Amino acid sequence: MTVEELLAKQEITDLVGAYMRGLDRLDKDLLLSTFHPDANTDYGFFKGGPEAFVEMAYSALQDHLANHHMIGQVNIDVEGEVAFGEVYFQAFHRIVTDGTERDLFISGRYVDRYEKRNGIWKIAFRSEVNDWARNDPATDDYFDATPESLRGARKPADAIYDKAALRQR
Repeated sequence: MTVEELLAKQEITDLVGAYMRGLDRLDKDLLLSTFHPDANTDYGFFKGGPEAFVEMAYSALQDHLANHHMIGQVNIDVEGEVAFGEVYFQAFHRIVTDGTERDLFISGRYVDRYEKRNGIWKIAFRSEVNDWARNDPATDDYFDATPESLRGARKPADAIYDKAALRQR
């Protein structure tokens, strides 16, 4: 493996992390920045370009009380300026159904094509292949017992967006 291939894999892995943060924090600009403008997506229930995808994702997630996407193994095959990826994920969604909080878990893989254009790797095609899902009643005994626990939030309220405060800690 060459140094260029290692750098490409790291840049693509960072891109995958930015995509997940964009979803979890409802950061439309960050999410959109992970795609080339002419990219395509296929989630089965949704097919379209990056701008339409970001709007669909925002619309779907904005009513959730929380989202948390975890990345598993990231398999990337680099072929020059094109790379192919299989990214395992597990997504947690705190949803409200009929006034009751529920925990929706979806696990699967992103099957992607990335392209390096003008020196920058971005998603050129992304598909989501779901392997399993479950929808359970929510239980938050931990947070009930530790109400002072720090909690995640959407942009801009989440701690990751307050670098001034992080510098002082």
